[in-house]
Amino acid sequence: MQFEKFLPYLIVMAGVTYLVRVIPFTLFHKKIKNKFINSFLYYTPYAVLAAMTFPAILYATSHVGTAVVGLFVALVLAFFGKGLLTVACGACAAVFAVEMIMRFI
Repeated sequence: MQFEKFLPYLIVMAGVTYLVRVIPFTLFHKKIKNKFINSFLYYTPYAVLAAMTFPAILYATSHVGTAVVGLFVALVLAFFGKGLLTVACGACAAVFAVEMIMRFI
């Protein structure tokens, strides 16, 4: 894409990103005391991250079945309190092992 065509998109996206971050500061001057709104605002980043990450997990490998195995291993390791590096390496190792097994079957 040429820079002349890209620049308007970049400016619009920068403006939208800026507005999304600034509008709450301009609208809410006091501390929010409503428990529902506080919990909603607290969990929104986690929900957005999950919604963006989950489809990428399922389509990151050559077969959806191996991605599901990796996701399951990652969830089990995370449930048992393992660190991020351990969870990521375990999921990658599980996907690699299952893909190698599927290659020979």
